[in-house]
Amino acid sequence: QLQLVESGGGLVQPGGSLRLSCAASGFTLDYYAIGWFRQAPGKEREGVSCISITGDRTNYADSVKGRFTASRDNAKNTVYLQMNSLKPENTAVYFCAAPPPHVSACHEALFILSPAEWVTDFTSWGQGTHVTVSS
Repeated sequence: QLQLVESGGGLVQPGGSLRLSCAASGFTLDYYAIGWFRQAPGKEREGVSCISITGDRTNYADSVKGRFTASRDNAKNTVYLQMNSLKPENTAVYFCAAPPPHVSACHEALFILSPAEWVTDFTSWGQGTHVTVSS
């Protein structure tokens, strides 16, 4: 089974930057779209970004457009989320997740509908990495 491990979280001041990594083991990421999600304390999990299998298409939640950038390096079997101009409201546990191979799951619904509508589309989840934005 595809295993995903996030890293790169930490404490950062407002306006700062972090780059999250999502590394895969067991399988190559070449055939997987990857979504980034976050869950703040007391809130539902929400979609942040999604990158297509080939990396030529990315989708973002409106709240992070222009500040966050998803990318992938299949040679390193890793997907990244570059987060700039971070705000306190970005504080959350960030997860990466993959649907089954060859499935395109990067739909705008990830950023609009409740998790019940899309969470089961993603069958492999990492354990999450904590991001805290605070002065």
